[in-house]
Formats: sequence, C-alpha cells, structure tokens
Amino acid sequence: MGNDSKFALDTAVKADPAVPGRYVAELTDDWNAPLNPQGGITTVVALRAMMAELDQPHEQLRTVNTVFVAQVPSGSLEVDVAVLRRGRTMSHATATIRAPGERAGHTVTAVFGTTRVGFEFTNVTMPVVPPPEESRPWRDPPPDGVELRGMRFGYWDNVESRAAFGHPAWENHPPDPDGCAYWWRFDEPPRLSDGRLDPLALVSVCDSMPGAVFERIGRADDMPVGYSPSVDLNVQILGDAYSEWLLTHNEARHASDGYASAQNSIWDPERGLVAFATQTMFFSFPDGAPDPARLRVD
Repeated sequence: MGNDSKFALDTAVKADPAVPGRYVAELTDDWNAPLNPQGGITTVVALRAMMAELDQPHEQLRTVNTVFVAQVPSGSLEVDVAVLRRGRTMSHATATIRAPGERAGHTVTAVFGTTRVGFEFTNVTMPVVPPPEESRPWRDPPPDGVELRGMRFGYWDNVESRAAFGHPAWENHPPDPDGCAYWWRFDEPPRLSDGRLDPLALVSVCDSMPGAVFERIGRADDMPVGYSPSVDLNVQILGDAYSEWLLTHNEARHASDGYASAQNSIWDPERGLVAFATQTMFFSFPDGAPDPARLRVD
C-alpha cells in the first residue's frame, strides 16, 4: 500500500497463529478521545483485521457499522474475525475488537466490493465555508479563565481540526439547527502508493458528530453539563479523497428518550462527497440528573 504513516502503523494488526481468525494489535493512548481510543480508530483496527482475513485486495470498503458494546482501552487488543461471505465482487465480514480476556468490546460489520456499473449522482452540495487558513484551530488554547473539563484528547495531537462554522464549548449561543462544519487533516497524511488518502482514515474522521448535537441544544450558563458517548457508528465510503484538508458537515436531526441522532457528510473540496456517516449517541450527566424541563429545546 505504500502507507507508513503513524495512522497506518498504530492501527496495524498481525495474525495470531494460535487462534484461527484472530488478530492482535497494540493501540497506544495517542489516539484517545478522551479516556479511551476514539471509536473510529478502534473501528479502523477491526477493519484491518477483516481485510487481512478476507484477502480480497481488489475489493474496497463500501460500508461499515460499529456497535459500541463495551469500552475498548488502549494497549494490547485482540480482534476475532468471521467471514460471512467471500465473493468475486462483494464480501462481508464481522469482527469484535476488545482487550484480551474481556467478553465484549466493539462489534463491527463491513461490506467490501469492487467497482460496478451503475447510476452516478450527488444530491447534496458542500456547504460554503471559510478556507482552513481562516477557520479557528481547535489546537488554540481557550481564553484566559476558561477551563475545559474532560476535553484533553490525544487524538488531536495527530489530527488537526479547524472550525469552519459552529461555536466553541465555552461560548454561550442560542440553539442552531445548521450544525457545525470542521476542516480536518492528519499531521502525517496516511496516503497510499497512488496518492489517495487511506479510506480507513475517512472512517476515523467520520466519528465526530456530538458537536452538532450541542449546537442544536445551544449553550447558556444554566445549561447542565452533559456528554454524549456513542451507541453506534455507520460509515459509507463514497469516493476517493486526495486533498490535504477534508471538510465535515455535522447535523443533528432528533433527540429524545436520552438519545440523539446525527449525520456527517465528508467532502474532499476538489473531488466532492467522499463519505457519509450516521450515529446514535446517549446523554450522560456527571453532575447528576438535571431538571427535565431544562433539557427540552424548542
């Protein structure tokens, strides 16, 4: 593949000769977000194990769905892969990635396929946003006197993000239904030998949707502090990405019963839509259950 980036090396797998279909990996806390590895990164590790087990290099990743059953920590990991179907033009597999000795972790299903003859269209447009050099870097420190609880992500030391539109976590703002948009680039771009970004890098970038939920909720001084761990992540790979910067547009569609639903469109500004993702998340309030009336947003 010609890909020796940190992203590729840190998410590499190798077969366990003692257990058929099992692969092992060593994932450092460099990709934590914030306490455990980002869900998109653990999904990438599982996908690499699937690709090795399928051994169908002519088929590309088309869609992947991950259910986050239990936390997967950094460190030594094992991935158990089951091939559901190995076809000439399309193959299906499932895998569970977890720490050794654990019964549950993240369970992943994926479909790989060759290029086929079919209709071609894109029925959405990339949002008009400022370029990366005019967008606010997430790596900039917050204003004096602002302390961001639980916001230290090792992931951001490897992937740079800039806010094209949306509000920082410390800024009060009314509910905004338009979501948020971010520019992204890897410090070490994981490029394949033909110049494409590794499609698995798009999977990681897709796992970035909670911001749209909090844009839709808005922020005020009396708003309860809440977090939104992931329930699942579905990613569809739609095209090849080559540009240095990718743009994500996150939108939150619905929240009820303690869960929220969001979607994410990923654009290569030179080539168009390259991935689309959806995610369900749930709400957690570390300071205790808030007044339900304060959680309703019109």
